[in-house]
Amino acid sequence: MLLQIPDILTADELARARQLLAQANWADGRATAGAQAAQVKNNKQLPEDSAQLPELRQLVLTALNRNPLFFAAALPLRVLPPFFNRYGDDANFYGAHVDGAMRPHSNGGYVRADISATLFLSEPDEYEGGELLVEDTFANQRVKLPAGHLVVYPSTSVHQVTPVTRGTRLASFMFIQSMVRDAHQRRMLFDMDMALLQLRQIAGETDNAVVTLTGTYHNLLRLWAES
Repeated sequence: MLLQIPDILTADELARARQLLAQANWADGRATAGAQAAQVKNNKQLPEDSAQLPELRQLVLTALNRNPLFFAAALPLRVLPPFFNRYGDDANFYGAHVDGAMRPHSNGGYVRADISATLFLSEPDEYEGGELLVEDTFANQRVKLPAGHLVVYPSTSVHQVTPVTRGTRLASFMFIQSMVRDAHQRRMLFDMDMALLQLRQIAGETDNAVVTLTGTYHNLLRLWAES
């Protein structure tokens, strides 16, 4: 499932993130790529010892934690601390690749990448190119969102960032291990959750059908979820 989620960041949070990124020193993005992906990756990334990284990560994680649509879509069990990248000048693209299944966590252990996410931090008119291109079952999806908006998509998908030919594209990217490992089950739960939200607005919280379907949603979540 590919889903766009608007306004993850407030205007103040976005301004602070951009201020911190303007102060940062960037490193070669290939440092965090596997052997295959490194052959097609040509961008810049904030290194792990960047002074700005802790505040940036906390800012993004706080925003994700308060967003109900992100929770409904991802059903997150663990979120790898977000990364930040820059596309522009002579480091301006990331060719077709698949994200690695197991991502090392800075605190030890691994996070299984079920879902990938990109949080756009530059406005679309600030750069040309730089689309996130995700290969879907029926067609390629091209994504270029306003700053502060997020897109989530399956980590299993082949995807790329097309060359930035003018300006600079700033973004945060992250990997999520979901409580519900199976993508089809996650999609059914999300569709049910969104339909229940509409039904509750029409029929009210205590309608018998609403209560029954809410129970079915949670029972399916109990059946499928890992914790």
